[in-house]
Amino acid sequence: MTLTESEAAPRLHRRLPGRRVLHDGTVLYWWAEIIFAAIFYGVYSTIRNASGNDTAAARRNADTIIEWQQSLGLNHERMLQEWALGFKPLIIACNYFYGSLHFVLTAGVLVFLYRKFGDDYPLWRNTLAITTAIALIGFTFWPLMPPRLLPSSFGFIDTLDKYPTFWSFNRGAVNKISNQYAAMPSVHCAWALWCAIVLVPRLKHRWAKVLAALYPVCTVTSIVLTANHFFLDAVGGFAVLGIGYLIARLVTHAGRGAPVPPPPPEPELAPSPGPSTA
Repeated sequence: MTLTESEAAPRLHRRLPGRRVLHDGTVLYWWAEIIFAAIFYGVYSTIRNASGNDTAAARRNADTIIEWQQSLGLNHERMLQEWALGFKPLIIACNYFYGSLHFVLTAGVLVFLYRKFGDDYPLWRNTLAITTAIALIGFTFWPLMPPRLLPSSFGFIDTLDKYPTFWSFNRGAVNKISNQYAAMPSVHCAWALWCAIVLVPRLKHRWAKVLAALYPVCTVTSIVLTANHFFLDAVGGFAVLGIGYLIARLVTHAGRGAPVPPPPPEPELAPSPGPSTA
């Protein structure tokens, strides 16, 4: 019997491994999500690191940020870092926080969403992807010198280089391939707020909700005390997350449609009769 296209598609979905069917009939595959994430991050990193050569523009934009922050009463990064440098364990903790949780926790939240709240996953996956893509616009057209790269007269210290951490921008392969002027908006802060928005309404225990809500606060603290960002970089990160969410709401349909009944099970084939005996 020849199957129509509409009949063949469900059969194909049932044969492929690792599927997850959402309430509206959308089918996701965990391995396809991993492939998508790897390709997306590879393209993002390539574009991000292809720019970042305009040191003069990055310095001018840093001066502009400082002027804006002075007018807003936000220009306190050096004072806060000077205070934190008096307590070395705090600086080391910020180094490890900045260098690790950015990726680990965000990936963990994606897995949590996929496994526990599959219908919500497409919207928030797209929000994260669109937010990250929008950030590339800022990195490309508005390079920004972070506080740690400003002249020593500004008083900032690159804590990732001076104190223990997993890696430093000034050593190894990171120094060769990383765009160190990709600072506005802060993707660290955008991803941290994304994690909090996803987790707080979905976690059961109050202590877990509190920890999730504090994650963006701790992220802003770490980016400032390590001199990797200005306060306005964090504001920019939160703003692009809002824009990314609004766009994702417009373009995401998976998991948000009307419920559909599950497909009928495959019919069992009758066993073939054995050879007849005389």
